[in-house]
Amino acid sequence: MNFDFTEEQKLFAESVRKFAQAHLAKDALKRAHDPRFPFDVAKLMHQQGLMGITIPEADGGVGGTLMDAVIAIEQVASVCPRSADVVQFGNFGPIRTFAEYGSAQQKARWLPDLLQGRMVMSLGITEPDAGSAATDLKTSAKPDGSHYMINGSKLFSTFSPDAAIFLIYVRYGPGLGGIGSVIVERDAPGFTIGPPSSFMSGEQWCELHFENCRVPAENVLLGPGGFKKQIASFNVERLGNSARALALGRYAYEKARDYASTREQFGRPLCEFQGLQWKFAEMAIKLEGAQLLLYRAAANADRGLPSAYETAVAKAACNQTGFELAHEAVQVMGALGYSSETLVEYCMRRCRGWMIAGGSIEMLKNRIAEHVFDRRFDQRPPKAKPQAAE
Repeated sequence: MNFDFTEEQKLFAESVRKFAQAHLAKDALKRAHDPRFPFDVAKLMHQQGLMGITIPEADGGVGGTLMDAVIAIEQVASVCPRSADVVQFGNFGPIRTFAEYGSAQQKARWLPDLLQGRMVMSLGITEPDAGSAATDLKTSAKPDGSHYMINGSKLFSTFSPDAAIFLIYVRYGPGLGGIGSVIVERDAPGFTIGPPSSFMSGEQWCELHFENCRVPAENVLLGPGGFKKQIASFNVERLGNSARALALGRYAYEKARDYASTREQFGRPLCEFQGLQWKFAEMAIKLEGAQLLLYRAAANADRGLPSAYETAVAKAACNQTGFELAHEAVQVMGALGYSSETLVEYCMRRCRGWMIAGGSIEMLKNRIAEHVFDRRFDQRPPKAKPQAAE
């Protein structure tokens, strides 16, 4: 089995790295502490062909592979960790679901602005009583003539302070088959966006409230029965999540390695102390292992539909490894690593969030265990058996 990139992939990686060093390195620290979506970076990435890598050329994308997009995230993050979010948005997030299932009219209206960095989309899934149990969502969409009337609320939607359109998971009817999605525009009547709140990472999100929000029927992305299609697309999103987590862990690891090579205490470089040598050896082992799991999932997904098992394994490994590497890097660098004057502490905070977003580590382990035992484990309490008639 060949674990190396093709010559074409190597050249692509080099070109992305040179682009990032030329255009993103200068303000990397400043960008990391700005919670708003970096539209300027998105426009630069569009010019470089890094938006829509995984989207067909017929839809205005590049027509590349998932592995290409993973490579782009890795190379951008090695220079500017925050800018990796833009690569994620342009290739793995709701934009890919939209490009796959949107109507010709919907894509003609919104996809060019999304791919060219003029507009950002936010995804609304989580509700006050529906997090990991996404099928418990209550936000409803009822037909009303040529429109749908939406009622409900959403929490923790990434990019919501800046989004022009929102991909909202809704319930058309009861059960799993009643779930689908609609596109809601920011100025839709009955749609209220709350004031920004902050995550530990510094990112901002807003509460989304729908009170008799009228949305044209042509804004329906997926009708009843669309939930399984949306969740299948989520396996692709998880590859982007995995790539970012591992890339930021690698960034912190490399900064700490360079620091340990040059910082002297007690008359010798830190790297000469065995305690730190073992620490870096353990980090290297975890990094190499998680990297291979990510590449396996991405390469196999390019040959067909992403494997739920392989993406779950890759995300769990990359999330945990990314955070552990960044956490150890902070410890190695001491007060400097803990300071907001470096990006190491930023990487640690960002990686911690990805252990929750896109499928928590615990939920992923449930999916992995189902593969191990070849059976479904329902997390809901068993239904009461009907009592026999007396």
